Amino acid sequence: MSNLQIHDYLHTHQQLSQALEELTPEQLHWKAEPANWSITEVLAHLADHSIVVSFRIRDILADTLVRLPVFNQDAWVSGQHANQGEASDSLELVRSLLHYNSLLFSRLDAEEWNKSGINAKGQAVSIADIVQSFTGHVQTHLAQIERIKQAGAAVS
Repeated sequence: MSNLQIHDYLHTHQQLSQALEELTPEQLHWKAEPANWSITEVLAHLADHSIVVSFRIRDILADTLVRLPVFNQDAWVSGQHANQGEASDSLELVRSLLHYNSLLFSRLDAEEWNKSGINAKGQAVSIADIVQSFTGHVQTHLAQIERIKQAGAAVS
């Protein structure tokens, strides 16, 4: 895993923070439709995903042979009443887990970065793959946040 990839992983927090600049609580909780996610719910999902990614990485390092866990993102978001929470709390958890994981990353050697587990699809995924995938996943949700902001502005 390169330093640039780790930097990109850590930079996701700053990107998320910038995407939220100057948004009001109403804008953070606004939903186009009841079934759609608000920005607050997107951030709760990313916090949940950070927890799952952190677990997957540690499970691989522990040489656990079970399939890596999956989660039902919609059920997690709705089950925790995420839109009633604060976006800043989810963002802080993401920041904390990024930092905590980066401390672990600094201790891994090349062989450990290449260690892999089996995902729900039965595919081998390495720790490096998981980190890169998370970074890309955040980019997808940053685009979603922008769409929500634009849709909300169009109705205001």
